[in-house]
Amino acid sequence: MTHLVPASAHSYLARSATSLSDAITARDVPTRYACAHVAALCAAAALLAARARPAPRGRRQKNAWVLLSEVAPELSEWASFFASGAAKRAAAEAGSTRAVTEREADDLVRDADRFLAVIEQALGLVPHASVA
Repeated sequence: MTHLVPASAHSYLARSATSLSDAITARDVPTRYACAHVAALCAAAALLAARARPAPRGRRQKNAWVLLSEVAPELSEWASFFASGAAKRAAAEAGSTRAVTEREADDLVRDADRFLAVIEQALGLVPHASVA
């Protein structure tokens, strides 16, 4: 079965892969964590670009993780997991060297890599070669 994936979804997947690559090559822990989190966010955006429908005007906006849970309930655990790391990402992006540990950053790189593959499969695409 062939799936028609919009160009915007492919664009988000490419951004996700780039951010994941940036996370892998980052020398400092906060950058590694932030880039991995952004990679997951871009992957989520790819699925939303392919499946979500615009909300009626006047409705309150929701963040990507809430929308992902609504559009793809089977990915709710992933959405909750990455949503819980948003504050750490913000602290890391703000330059905090104590926001995350090296282990947390390394784990998030692996999790973002797995999540990207899950999104690719959900879109009917062949998953990328894992970097983990």
